[in-house]
Amino acid sequence: MTLAFKFEINYNYGGKKMVDKKRELNKLDVKKEYKYLYSPKKGKAEIVEVPPFKYIQIEGRGYPGTSQDFQEKVQVLYGLAYTIKFMMKKDTENPFDFTVPPLSGLWCADDMTAFTEAGRKDEWKWTLMILMPDPVVTGVFEKAREELKRKKDPLHLEEVRFGIYEEGLCAQILHLGPYDTEGPTIETLHSFFKEQGYTFNGQHHEIYLGDPRKSKPEKLKTIIRQPIIKNI
Repeated sequence: MTLAFKFEINYNYGGKKMVDKKRELNKLDVKKEYKYLYSPKKGKAEIVEVPPFKYIQIEGRGYPGTSQDFQEKVQVLYGLAYTIKFMMKKDTENPFDFTVPPLSGLWCADDMTAFTEAGRKDEWKWTLMILMPDPVVTGVFEKAREELKRKKDPLHLEEVRFGIYEEGLCAQILHLGPYDTEGPTIETLHSFFKEQGYTFNGQHHEIYLGDPRKSKPEKLKTIIRQPIIKNI
């Protein structure tokens, strides 16, 4: 979708800044483990098979650029992701470490023209997600939520859910630049899979590889992914 927003992430949960010190423990990086899903070339659409992944997720509505609700929900999602990470890393019996994957979002509206017509941004619906590695199970998620509630008790914590999201066959493309210039890239992606006999089969998915706090708008990288199915 054509977006223009920023998100500010504060990792300072639990009273001290979370700094990942070097240890002998191997660290899983999902972007490296599934490199084919996280390294499309700029402007070049491709078809990929996406396996089921576990996510922590939270839903909302409205335009991210002006929504306090959006900012708060990004914060709680990252707070929980890092709580899970450090809780598992410190486990004395089965320590496990991982790089927190990038934020991603599913986008839709009751009427999809809300994304192209001016003055209708409050109709946008979104689900913010952060992928969790396979060792993260429901019990770990619930324990981490209790821990974060005890330490910080951030807004919207009880709204976060944990579950599997399955996309299957998808077309994807890399967009380089500001979020509000995605339009032509999305059109390229849609034309690509329609020409090959596919149609839409799920929600528009964006994966934010760039950090808007550190990168210039023209340097931001966003994977745009669309589940597809063969036309009958």
